Amino acid sequence: MSPAPDTFTHVELTWIEKRIEHWIRFGHDVSEKILDRRRRVLSFAPGSIFAYIRWASNDFGTVVSRIDILRAVHPGEAFSTVPYVRPGGEILLRLSGWPKVERVLQAIDAVEALGIDPTDAAPDHWRHVHNRLIAGDEPRPYARDQHSAWLKRRRIAS
Repeated sequence: MSPAPDTFTHVELTWIEKRIEHWIRFGHDVSEKILDRRRRVLSFAPGSIFAYIRWASNDFGTVVSRIDILRAVHPGEAFSTVPYVRPGGEILLRLSGWPKVERVLQAIDAVEALGIDPTDAAPDHWRHVHNRLIAGDEPRPYARDQHSAWLKRRRIAS
């Protein structure tokens, strides 16, 4: 009998102080596997949303500063590849450069300030933040009525 196919999305995290720092800003993992003292793999269930930050530097300063907000895909769904994410995910937001990453972190903080878990926020909000920041515009803040509408839409679609 063959083993059941792996349905999770796996994210490899690395932490080498002040050199390579990959971490999850938000998301609810279903398992964790420690590879060594500097690396671990978090697994996310299909449909879950998480924010993955990658930062790296060398002797001359920061060389990578990136944030991806992804939705873990169900088996058979189309996905985009993202470094250190297997198999990949649906990209809701993907930005690089510290000023933009910082703006996304502020948007995440604003959602949390409303008492809303960012994993439960409407995926369209993260797409909106991505599109506005790419265009150099200010994203609209997430609102409770927008969240309520998303929850109702999600309940009807289920």
